[in-house]
Amino acid sequence: MFFLYFILWIIFNGKITLEICLFGIVIAGAVFAFTCKFMDYSIAKEKMAIRRVFKMLRYICVLVIEIVKANFAVIHLILSEKEEVQPVLVSFEANMKTTVGKAFLANAITLTPGTITVTLEGSRYLVHCLDESMSEGMDHSVFVELLEDLEK
Repeated sequence: MFFLYFILWIIFNGKITLEICLFGIVIAGAVFAFTCKFMDYSIAKEKMAIRRVFKMLRYICVLVIEIVKANFAVIHLILSEKEEVQPVLVSFEANMKTTVGKAFLANAITLTPGTITVTLEGSRYLVHCLDESMSEGMDHSVFVELLEDLEK
């Protein structure tokens, strides 16, 4: 946060000189101290927020990769010689602590082609899968692991 305050100081001044940088360090330090004392902020919370940002970026990358893989699986299912698709409803329980984590998991399942979250009641998910092959490992998917790691 200190660096953010310092960068804002530089941006608001419009130029970089030694005097502006020195005043910026002092003012950014004072604003950061005020933030820590009166706004219940700490360096430990800042480190945790930075870790969460990287975990969230990792989750987004994995989500995009899984969406692409599921697209190819659905394309293969459509173009294959298999005459009959066997849709299935899968019920499983995930140990998400927060409602945000539960919603993220439900949205990740729905965003992935071939699967739709039908209901979410408590920790129990009911998911419609386009084919039986898409239902395997739903309760121990990579989404569940990443979201549980994000909740920590």
